[in-house]
Amino acid sequence: MSEIVLGTGQKQTVRAILRMTEAVVAKREGHPRSIRLWTDNFRIDATRPDFKGDFEHYDISVPKTAPNEDALRDCITSCADALTLNEEEQCWRIIAPPPDTAFSEAVLEALDKFSKVVKLPEIWRAEGGDFRSEQINIEMLFHAMVQYRASDVHLSAGLNPVFRIDNDTRFSEIMTPLSSAQIQELIRRIAPPGFYEEFENYKQTSFSYHQAGAGYARVSAFMKNSTPHCTFRYLPEKIPSFDELHIPKQQLEALAATPRGLILITGMTGSGKTTTMASLVDYINTHKSVHILTIENPIEFVHTNKKSVISQRSIGADVDSFGEAVTGALRHDPDVIQIGEMRDPDTIRAAINAAATGHLVISTMHSNTSYEVINRIVSFFDPSERDLVRLQLRDCLQGVLCQRLVAKKGGGRVPAIEFLFNDIKPINDAVMKGDTDMIRVGMQQTVSHSMLFEHYLHKMYKDDIIDLEHAQETATDVSVFDQLKMGTYAVPRLDSLKGG
Repeated sequence: MSEIVLGTGQKQTVRAILRMTEAVVAKREGHPRSIRLWTDNFRIDATRPDFKGDFEHYDISVPKTAPNEDALRDCITSCADALTLNEEEQCWRIIAPPPDTAFSEAVLEALDKFSKVVKLPEIWRAEGGDFRSEQINIEMLFHAMVQYRASDVHLSAGLNPVFRIDNDTRFSEIMTPLSSAQIQELIRRIAPPGFYEEFENYKQTSFSYHQAGAGYARVSAFMKNSTPHCTFRYLPEKIPSFDELHIPKQQLEALAATPRGLILITGMTGSGKTTTMASLVDYINTHKSVHILTIENPIEFVHTNKKSVISQRSIGADVDSFGEAVTGALRHDPDVIQIGEMRDPDTIRAAINAAATGHLVISTMHSNTSYEVINRIVSFFDPSERDLVRLQLRDCLQGVLCQRLVAKKGGGRVPAIEFLFNDIKPINDAVMKGDTDMIRVGMQQTVSHSMLFEHYLHKMYKDDIIDLEHAQETATDVSVFDQLKMGTYAVPRLDSLKGG
């Protein structure tokens, strides 16, 4: 329970003060069955048998100087069946309803009368108590994610669990609102050794949790408004195939066949980058005899040895940082290195160096398109280093897959894919120059295997997978999509930007 300070205003009733306090407490910690309010010389204790509805028992202390004694006694006398008055050394103590008397509406009416004869404070200290304490059923939570086909579930004090389904948040209609005590206890229960201590010390942590037979989850726990919040990102036990993900098999198999270099899977948060990367790694694991080393924070999809040997390392548990893990990986005899995310200069530098020395490096980044990735990578470095980074990318970058999830006809979402293959000289030269516009032009040349979002969206629209509105919303340049739809699109010439 955390103490709050609340200004309730003047001329409020006891019931109104309790309603305002309950709303604040419920938002922070969940719905209480008891509330305690106090100032230097006032005190209100209220309890109820359930987590909602009116409070049914009241114990109120007011200083003898606060009310007019005659008015107070008259009020108590007129409400004798609902209130009792006890005189103590420095205060009046009001009990409602009287001992051995059942709660009724008369109690609430009597409290309103009492509030008119006592000048109540306008600033209170308060705390809730007797919150829900039963353990959250984690198995039921996982089965609900599977049943609803939810990508995430959020647990927040005062609210029913919130599921993210097809990118929309929906409140559970069958689960009850949670308390901060329940969420805190759940985090303690499911956190691996050391991670709950990290949560207590740093107010946030992230780890992987496995519910046998139901799936895995990437758990993110953090504090907000002094109370815990917990998010689960659902991950199935079986890694989905390219076909199951509805992503083009031919291009993904071509990327998987790459012996060395850098492959990036990009997109915005929640676009399915991690799942696509896991599917790509699983395909390599199934079809190649190599050593695959994954570096993740935390480990999400769990791989098993198939044709390959696979070693998964978790940041924090197995190694201290991405940069240190990637640098050290070169001594572990890897053929393929998967990096969960390239998020800082040290990790990016180590990843590029590993790709340049004959390893296949697969990683993710946040980006909105495939062709802006080059400048996004370069932006992590000081200006004096950028030419060298572009040179290394020109020589080692094999391909970039960028994806966005788009609403599918009939429900659900499917990925729209943009491929950048560094397979023709104009793209290669544009990478060296960091010329985003020229990269995009190069991607549209028929000799490249690259493909823009607009082309992929147009194909899905023609195949009746998505509707026109969502196709246009998802396109980077809707004019290109419209030209493809009308049959007036012309591939831009390589010299179209010269002199521009």
